[in-house]
Amino acid sequence: MNAHHPGSTRKGWILFAVMAFVWGITYLFIKEAVHSFSPPAVVAGRTLLGGLILLPFALRSGALAAAWKHWPWVLAFGLIEMAGPFLLLSHAETQLPSGLTGLLVSTVPLFAVLIALLRGDRSALAPIRLGGLLLGFAGVAVVVAGPGLFPHGPGSAFAIGEILLTAVMYAIAPFIIALKLRDVPSLGTITLALFAIGIGYLPAGLLTQHEVPTIRSTVSLVLLGVVCTALAFVAFFALIREVGPVRAPLFTYINPIVAIVLGTIVLAEPLTPGLLIGFPIVLIGCWFAATGGRLRPREPQPPQPSQL
Repeated sequence: MNAHHPGSTRKGWILFAVMAFVWGITYLFIKEAVHSFSPPAVVAGRTLLGGLILLPFALRSGALAAAWKHWPWVLAFGLIEMAGPFLLLSHAETQLPSGLTGLLVSTVPLFAVLIALLRGDRSALAPIRLGGLLLGFAGVAVVVAGPGLFPHGPGSAFAIGEILLTAVMYAIAPFIIALKLRDVPSLGTITLALFAIGIGYLPAGLLTQHEVPTIRSTVSLVLLGVVCTALAFVAFFALIREVGPVRAPLFTYINPIVAIVLGTIVLAEPLTPGLLIGFPIVLIGCWFAATGGRLRPREPQPPQPSQL
């Protein structure tokens, strides 16, 4: 695995840009898809389509067979990373602008720091990281409570809760990978999880789909499954291999910018004062909470002779 910073290799920068755009545009496609697909149908469609795209590669490499041996933890990963978040995002975007959704999801690093702290990582109590944690949540409060945010009434408050719960799940999922699925091929884990979640949601998707989907929603769902699910996961794990798991998630700081810009241009979503004020506060807080203000993670110190 390459230990360099994303900017130190051309491939790293390309993968970084791909992830920032692909998972930033996800919220636009979800917003378009739920216009005529029910949220369960969106989840079933994107996961089954993503799984079908990856299936030949997973079978040929033997990754699927390897993942099947660990199916309980693969299923747990799928529930936390896909089943819950995909449905919550789809339902929330029936109430919220796509740009705001992308911004609230970017709070994942804040919850990851809290989870690490609960697991005994005392480095989260360092003044800079703790200050970033508090600043990030203060930014969320500004976004949520700021003027101009609630055009749809109480439904927006419930949808915001759904997005923050999604961020918590996205923060938990990497711990499952690191602790239980570290030696399982990533392609097999992703493919098996996508099929499990897709098949599980298919009955609900069929029962809740009461209207004929529009062409625009259908195209959005296809792009959501192919680009933002199958190809995005492949690119994400390639980025991890290129720059390491610590630096790879840095693209999440760019995602909300992409989501907000596309939502404003394509969907004419409003830029509320609360969003404009809270947006930079959230990103700055996430950065300091997750990195301590360093572009490069601190190198581990070699043990002293007395510790050997």
